[in-house]
Amino acid sequence: MSIRSRWLMISVGLGILLNPLNSSMVSVAIPRLQNVFHLDFTVVSWIIFSFYIASAIAQPIMGKASDLFGRRRIFLSGLVVSFVASLLAPLSPNFGWLIVFRIVQSIGTSMMVAVGMAIVRIHIIEKQATALSVLSIFLSGAAAIGPFIGGVIIHWWGWPSIFLVNIPFVMTSFLLAWRHIPKDSPSTTSNVRNMSFRKWYDLIDASGVLLFTVGLVALLVGLLSAKSSGQISLSNVIVALIGFVGLGAFVRHELKAKSPFIPLRTFAKYPAMTWVNVEFMVVNLLYYSLFFGLPSYLQIVRHVSEFHTGMLMLCLGLCSLVASPMAGRWIDKSGPRPALLMSGILMTFGSVWIVTLDQTTPVISVCLALAAFGISNGLNSVAMQAALFKSSPKEIIGVASGIFNTSRYLGTILSSLLISSVMGDNFSFEGFRILGIILTLIALSLVFINWRHKESMQLHES
Repeated sequence: MSIRSRWLMISVGLGILLNPLNSSMVSVAIPRLQNVFHLDFTVVSWIIFSFYIASAIAQPIMGKASDLFGRRRIFLSGLVVSFVASLLAPLSPNFGWLIVFRIVQSIGTSMMVAVGMAIVRIHIIEKQATALSVLSIFLSGAAAIGPFIGGVIIHWWGWPSIFLVNIPFVMTSFLLAWRHIPKDSPSTTSNVRNMSFRKWYDLIDASGVLLFTVGLVALLVGLLSAKSSGQISLSNVIVALIGFVGLGAFVRHELKAKSPFIPLRTFAKYPAMTWVNVEFMVVNLLYYSLFFGLPSYLQIVRHVSEFHTGMLMLCLGLCSLVASPMAGRWIDKSGPRPALLMSGILMTFGSVWIVTLDQTTPVISVCLALAAFGISNGLNSVAMQAALFKSSPKEIIGVASGIFNTSRYLGTILSSLLISSVMGDNFSFEGFRILGIILTLIALSLVFINWRHKESMQLHES
């Protein structure tokens, strides 16, 4: 990789790490926010849910914007939005304003994640899997150390510090990106600034964006409200149904739109691209079920302290960091499918190991499951992105990257719903074992599908 490409990767990496860093760092701030704003856990948990929902919606929208109006300017704009949100959030007069700034922060950081992947796809042509492994290190590393960083800075400087810590990253990334990300022209015509409002409206497919936003927000709010309250009410069902209707109307609109926000016909034309997103959602369902479930098992069932739980969970992130660069070199030589097959095998092993745990098993043994899932996450982070780039037309890589990251957040949300459905009101050892059985079955299905796909590719090549 050339010096220019290295600086480009650093510029992009410092920007995209802000999204996973802020999604994981806030988890340790929940008790402090409860005390400061005098709220219960159900209400405060929306500081996490709001970020996931906003990210799931914003990333494909910003991917579409980057395809139309230029990736460099969207990336730099995301840094500015993140800077403003990080500066204003600590000044929030109440929890409602904090949620608003949290959503703004999610939108800003989402602009960089979707666009950052597209920038790599466009400007780094050789050894793309290696470049993706570098991005994966930024993403996985930020998610892994987020809780640790959050715990340290909240202990010394209070909850506002989890927002202010972003500012050095934002400023450094902006200066480097301004210099090293190449300028690109929008894919629209040169007189785009002189377009009428109606043409702008049609070009960005504002109706499609609105239907997608309303449908997905209503669906996720309905599901997550039921999850956080612990019961399904009529209002939850009605809101979720509104979401389904909104998404159905969105699909119908997109099939007729001249410039669709999400080109569904193109996805139908490239089924491999569609399958990559489905598989990525399932992979994240598996990974985050362990990520969220295992700490509760350690603290509630095994009575391990928060500090020691955090130390054990570092095994997950460190294994992912170590696996990512090796995955890049492997995928450059052999393609993404063998790595995906190995990832499925590792997740199956980790899930089976969870089922074998009992209340007398040494706590340190959970590191085997964490290592298996950590290595598989490192493989998946690179292999899935490589598979996406291989299956996506270059002209829609921005929106394809955005939808890809939306799949990540949908998998994360589904993992939370799965844990809630299995556990009910109380986290228990029996529920954790049932969770392990479900994860084993899902992981085995991924292994079977990837094995069949690998065999079909070998037959095609021969």
